[in-house]
Amino acid sequence: MKSYGQFAKFYDGLMIDADYERRCEYLIELFKRHNHEAGITLDLACGTGSLTRLLAEKGIDVYGVDSSEDMLSEAMQRAYEEGLNILYLKQNMQSLDLYGTINTCVCTLDSINHLTDIDDVRKTFDRVGLFMDDDGLFVFDVNTPYKHREILGDNTFAFENEQVFCVWQNSLEEYDTVNITLDFFEEEDGVYYRSTENFSERAYSDNQIRQLLCGAGFSVEAAYGDLSFDPPKDTEQRVIYVARMVKSRNKKD
Repeated sequence: MKSYGQFAKFYDGLMIDADYERRCEYLIELFKRHNHEAGITLDLACGTGSLTRLLAEKGIDVYGVDSSEDMLSEAMQRAYEEGLNILYLKQNMQSLDLYGTINTCVCTLDSINHLTDIDDVRKTFDRVGLFMDDDGLFVFDVNTPYKHREILGDNTFAFENEQVFCVWQNSLEEYDTVNITLDFFEEEDGVYYRSTENFSERAYSDNQIRQLLCGAGFSVEAAYGDLSFDPPKDTEQRVIYVARMVKSRNKKD
C-alpha cells in the first residue's frame, strides 16, 4: 500500500463530495441503530483527520492512524488550530499496533481498497480484531467491483478549485484493480507547476470481505449502501459493512 505524499496538500479541497459532516452524523446514527456505545474509537486510515475531528467534537474518545506522514502533519495542524487534543499515530493498517483495546473502529472512504493484496486485507482485519473488545464494532466502507469496472475503469476525470487543477487518469487491471495517476497543476505567479501521485485500488467481492471478517473473529451484522440503511443495490458504488467482534483475538488462547 502506497501512502499519499503530495496529495495530502490538496486532499481536502478535492474531497468536497466526501461530505464528512453527513458521514459523521451517519456513523452516530448507525451506532444507535446497532445499540452500540462508541467508547474508545479508532479512525483507521484517518487521512487529514476531517472525520476524526468531527467525531471528537461529538464527544467521542477518538484517535487516528494513517501511514502517510504528510496526511498526519495536516491532521495534527488542523486539530491544533481547532483546539482539539487528538492523538495521531503513523502506522500501516496491516501492521496495526495499538497501546490498548478499542470499542469501535471506523475506516471510511475506500481506504481498504488501497490494500491491493488480499493478504494485506486479511492482516488488517486480524490486527483490528486483535485490539477490539468483545462486542466491539468495526465499521468500514469499500468501493465495489461495479464501481471499479463501470465508473472508474479506464476513464479520466478533471477537478479544479482555487488551489489546484487535477487530472485523474485510471487504468483497469486484473482482479478489479484500478491504477490511478493524479497530475496536479498548481499556479504561482502565472506559472503552473506540475506534481504527480500514483497509487492503486482493488475492489473485493462481498463474499471475500465476509470470509476475511469471519476469519478475524467478526460477525457481519449488516451491509448498507453508502450513507443509507438500505441493502446495497447491484449498481452500488460503495458498501458500508458493520461487523461485530464475536470473540476478541487476544482472548482466544
